[in-house]
Amino acid sequence: MTDQSIDKEHTDGSQKTTSSSRVGACLCGQVSYEIKDDMGIFQYCHCSRCRKFTGSAHASNLFVKPSDFTWLTGSELVGRYNPPDTKYFATAFCQVCGSSLPWDSKGGKVIVIPAGTLTQDPQVKPQWNVFCDSKAPWYINPDELPQHQQLPPRK
Repeated sequence: MTDQSIDKEHTDGSQKTTSSSRVGACLCGQVSYEIKDDMGIFQYCHCSRCRKFTGSAHASNLFVKPSDFTWLTGSELVGRYNPPDTKYFATAFCQVCGSSLPWDSKGGKVIVIPAGTLTQDPQVKPQWNVFCDSKAPWYINPDELPQHQQLPPRK
């Protein structure tokens, strides 16, 4: 593991972000954060821990420097789980709604941002897939599946 601009007020009306920052939040909106400057690495991780934590085929994570990350609201609502047998991996979540949230690696060199928690386009695209040897046996490349703009029609 390697260690949009927005120009409007946050929902509480208290602060503005800078032009090079991105914000994110949990599902209930009680926890929010800001990332400044470089969005860093963006990758899909297929390891079994990321699959269990996300409940999906892979995690979509960005890696940013700790100095570029700030909790804006609700930091006291962030829970954390540190598996005892991992060198870097941990998890963070909103204790109200259960959403995945950014977490600092156990080594403290990076903040791992679950991309789905960003409220706007990060303006970077995923660079690669990692831990492909651990892919879920049921995983199918999404491009190989039928595409629907909404729910598929009933049969």
